[in-house]
Amino acid sequence: MELILYIFITLAASLIVWKGGDLLESSSEALAKYYQLPPLVQGSIITAVGSSFPELSTTVLSTLIHGEFDLGVSAIVGSAIFNILVIPGISVILAGKLKTDRALVYKDAQFYITSVAVLLLAFSLAVIYHPVDGGELKGNMTRNIALIPLGLYVLYLFLQQQDTSEYRENEKREKPDIKPGKEWLKLLLSLLLILGSVEGLVRSAIFFGEYFNTPSFIWGVTVVAAATSVPDAVVSIKVATRKNGMVSIGNVLGSNVFDLLVAIPAGIMIAGTANVDFSVAIPMMFFLTVATIVLFTFLRTRLTLFSWEGWILLGLYIVFIVWIWLETIGVTNFVHEK
Repeated sequence: MELILYIFITLAASLIVWKGGDLLESSSEALAKYYQLPPLVQGSIITAVGSSFPELSTTVLSTLIHGEFDLGVSAIVGSAIFNILVIPGISVILAGKLKTDRALVYKDAQFYITSVAVLLLAFSLAVIYHPVDGGELKGNMTRNIALIPLGLYVLYLFLQQQDTSEYRENEKREKPDIKPGKEWLKLLLSLLLILGSVEGLVRSAIFFGEYFNTPSFIWGVTVVAAATSVPDAVVSIKVATRKNGMVSIGNVLGSNVFDLLVAIPAGIMIAGTANVDFSVAIPMMFFLTVATIVLFTFLRTRLTLFSWEGWILLGLYIVFIVWIWLETIGVTNFVHEK
């Protein structure tokens, strides 16, 4: 009976996350137009940060309330893999093709790759300088270490602010007839809906781990990750069907940059410290790196993502899910808790 209850909670929470993401998409798009933001900044900052609020909530709630930092990390890395493979895959299949430009490929894409490297560096510093007694390949992530990825995100914001200033100088447009106060209230309501539903997802992942006698991070990297990525999917797919590939792909990259550089360190900054298991984090980060390389290779080819490439991205995500399933039943042992 309890299993049925948590399955219902998972489905209901996913539905609420979807509704919050839909509300967030409309309000963030209206605010971006009101403040005259360029399309790339709209996708990589305004929409991305808002739609990444579920992932931020996952880390904070799982670390602060449940003491499950690995669950938060796995959910975010799983969400990043979902974002980089499933969202562009579905978007380009529905749209036919998505056009990008050199600014997205050479600036945002390269910054995203740097974000992955910096997060790996932060994990390494935790294991090297703050090892956990009796825990091989485990270390304490401290606030000082968490400041490293957060500092890189500040640099990211500065670069986007420079783009916004140049865009406003070159594009003189009248502000649309929008009430910003109303849109900000809608944005706040969407974030509150998402926050409540994410707590339900985190509790469900912990329960499923105990019920099926599997590590909770397995459920975090699959169920929680996919559910918290719903707002990103809603935003990017809607924009893609309007033939706006820049905002669609920009949202995916911006969301992942925010997830890696802000959402994971946020739990550390609030809780003070948390254990990171290198043996859990590194294999999943490796798959994320492979997925990233595949997507950027496709994007760089004629600066266009084609529908057949979208099918390959979806196929690669199926490979990821099969791998996690094999880990769960013990066929493979690349990801394991010490």
